[in-house]
Amino acid sequence: MINLRINGQPRQFPAPLSIADLVVALDLAGKRIAVEKNGEIVPRSQHGNARVADGDQLEIVVAVGGG
Repeated sequence: MINLRINGQPRQFPAPLSIADLVVALDLAGKRIAVEKNGEIVPRSQHGNARVADGDQLEIVVAVGGG
């Protein structure tokens, strides 16, 4: 298991895990999101290659449209 902190909340996920896998696990697939891992923005094009490790801290922001 991997212990992560997502938006300040502790969470556990099975390993191995990419950011793309995490997005699916959090039911955010297809949404406009921004992901920051340990203080660094991870471009969407890198979500499939970027692995998360035990103790990583992530901030995930979902864009909300309005008008």
